[in-house]
Amino acid sequence: MTHEVFNQPPPLVDYDVSADAALLAGVAREGASWAVGDLHRLGKLAGTAEPQRWGDEANRYEPRLLTHDQYGHRIDEVEFHPSWHKLMGVAVGEGLAGAAWADGRPGAHVARAAGLFVWSQVEAGHSCPISMTYAVVPALRNNPDLSGMFEPLLTSRSYDPGLRTPATKNGLLAGMGMTEKQGGSDVRANTTTATPQADGTWRLRGHKWFTSAPMCDLFLVLAQSSSGLSCFLVPRVLPDGTRNVFRIQRLKDKLGNRSNASSEPEFDGTTAWLVGEEGRGVRTIIEMVAMTRLDCVTGSASGMRAALNQAIHHTRHRSAFGRLLVDQPAMRNVLADLALESEAATVLAMRLAGAVDRNEQAFKRLAIAVGKYWVCKRQPAVVGEALECLGGNGYVEDSGLPRLYRDAPLNSIWEGSGNVQALDVLRTLGRDPESLDALLAEATAAAGADRRLDAAVAALKRAVTSEDQARRVVERMALVLQGALLVRHAPAEVADAFCASRLGGDWGHAFGTLPAGADLAAIVDRAAPA
Repeated sequence: MTHEVFNQPPPLVDYDVSADAALLAGVAREGASWAVGDLHRLGKLAGTAEPQRWGDEANRYEPRLLTHDQYGHRIDEVEFHPSWHKLMGVAVGEGLAGAAWADGRPGAHVARAAGLFVWSQVEAGHSCPISMTYAVVPALRNNPDLSGMFEPLLTSRSYDPGLRTPATKNGLLAGMGMTEKQGGSDVRANTTTATPQADGTWRLRGHKWFTSAPMCDLFLVLAQSSSGLSCFLVPRVLPDGTRNVFRIQRLKDKLGNRSNASSEPEFDGTTAWLVGEEGRGVRTIIEMVAMTRLDCVTGSASGMRAALNQAIHHTRHRSAFGRLLVDQPAMRNVLADLALESEAATVLAMRLAGAVDRNEQAFKRLAIAVGKYWVCKRQPAVVGEALECLGGNGYVEDSGLPRLYRDAPLNSIWEGSGNVQALDVLRTLGRDPESLDALLAEATAAAGADRRLDAAVAALKRAVTSEDQARRVVERMALVLQGALLVRHAPAEVADAFCASRLGGDWGHAFGTLPAGADLAAIVDRAAPA
């Protein structure tokens, strides 16, 4: 017999993805204990083989652009694999899109973030339209008439795909169109124009460079009016049932996020409605951006956790040099280090969701940008190291790690890359001193519990906030905030190892360099998938 299979781990299936100590503690702490039952139900579904197959198929069989029908009429539609629709159906049905805004219970946004954290571990790409639908609601409220018309459908738990008159559907999805090829993050350089019409509508003309999920029903779009950059609502189908002008020129051929179509739409006489004050488009749409940035943090924390689950599972079943990999001291240090990074990201994501729930304006203005910068920056490193824990198996598509690795850099780019986040933090510090006070108050709530954290907080207060030092300052803010949350809410072994390495300076330049004395086994056991 030449092909006997042994010393290989079983598939990681039939487990509860939500059985994550850091996640469940955060959900309870931030006011959503009532959602734990539903979270476990979703977690058990996420841990079964069928949704994992959906995630694989949605990425292997990529969206296909259909510009015309058989008779030559423009239809500008994107065709998705059935598995995409199954993933979307669960996400919308579980309230991960806009439902939290209509829920009314304390903790609704925390429950929704926790559900997104769990379900995105199955597949990350479909969370894009889910996130944008969630985020559009507060921005759309700048136009009460439009909000009154569309919000009940945006907050629906019914997934109703297909381009039809919005008022005839059971639920709607929303997207956004900001980026143009000449400007990128500098949206004030946009050239798409908006011209008012006698009936109160506007006509848009221009070309967007990156508009994801083009089969959404509605889009918030930035365009230049005579008063400056303004925000507009663009439906794919007009109230009379005709197709709005939304010519999809091509789909992007992306590194990852392959299940999700990202497009270049062209507007030419496209009908739109003004949202918010004319000339204040950035201020209007930034409310949407803030919520999608929150989901970038949650999504990156989710991707880290998915990779960590695979790494721990593999090493608990694979032997080398006479013992299980998880029992090898060097490997145990790597796994514990990854677990610290994952738990720190998770506890921060839940805290930020709690700030949205409680409308902590000063804190979330600064902390969401800080979290978006740091957690999204850490995801590629975490996934890469977790992949290495599986050796050659981790480099093979069947393991699922290559897809996680390709997806990992996206959240750091989406909704403003690292420098944009860091500079946003500096601008917030300059015009809103209360936001720094709120962040420092969160950090000093743990004062006296760990000398390394106390020293880091004191150093942060003296930090230089020039543009060339922006990343350094934001990194320290993130680590101090994570450290304070762990000191207050995590087991002693987790908090001590985090502060010793991330704040105390006793850490190397790669994962697996936690200092001597850290309780590695306890940290890994806490993080192991149930």
